Amino acid sequence: MTEAGFLETTRSGYDARAAEYNALFHDPLAGQPLDRALINTFADLVKATDAESIADLGCGPGHYTAYLHARGLHAFGIDLSPQMIAQARQEHPGLPFEVGSMLALELADGSVGGVFSHYSIIHTPPERVPEVFDEFGRVLAPGGYVLLSFSGTDEPSQEAEPYDHAVAPAYRWSTDMVSGMLRERGIVETARLVFPGDQDARRGFPRVFLLAGKTG
Repeated sequence: MTEAGFLETTRSGYDARAAEYNALFHDPLAGQPLDRALINTFADLVKATDAESIADLGCGPGHYTAYLHARGLHAFGIDLSPQMIAQARQEHPGLPFEVGSMLALELADGSVGGVFSHYSIIHTPPERVPEVFDEFGRVLAPGGYVLLSFSGTDEPSQEAEPYDHAVAPAYRWSTDMVSGMLRERGIVETARLVFPGDQDARRGFPRVFLLAGKTG
């Protein structure tokens, strides 16, 4: 699929379901104490950097953006879907949200202390994900952090695997493979949180959070 093809498929899919998605995930951290603890740790680490700003990439309706803002950071959201951005602006009128693509972020080099990407890489074809990580590395300030979440594979060496998704084609990833790709860009794993697949009643996929810091 061409770049325009997969971007348009993802954009139109989320545009069509933006209001539904907003309602369904209105309080995404409810009943998720471990998620909350790791996100809080990420926020505290970014606060200690010289660039106390966080780009929430693939922000959807902006609920995580607002949570990070409430933690005392300059948080802003970017999403491919104009309708998702409309939902975010309506829900959180005091925060900045813009339409954009993770493949070409309109952000200056080294301009953010943190990149938060919650299930935002899953719709990118595997051969294009390195370009997304190039952008993460470009906009992240030295000493900054990435907190990335995604659906994991069952085996560490398993290649990215496609799966059915209600909105657009999606892929699950090996945690080791993602960690390795970030490391190649000077973003080194600090910690990982992996929820076993048997806790996912819907698909049975591991759920992964990966925290990594930019070394220079």
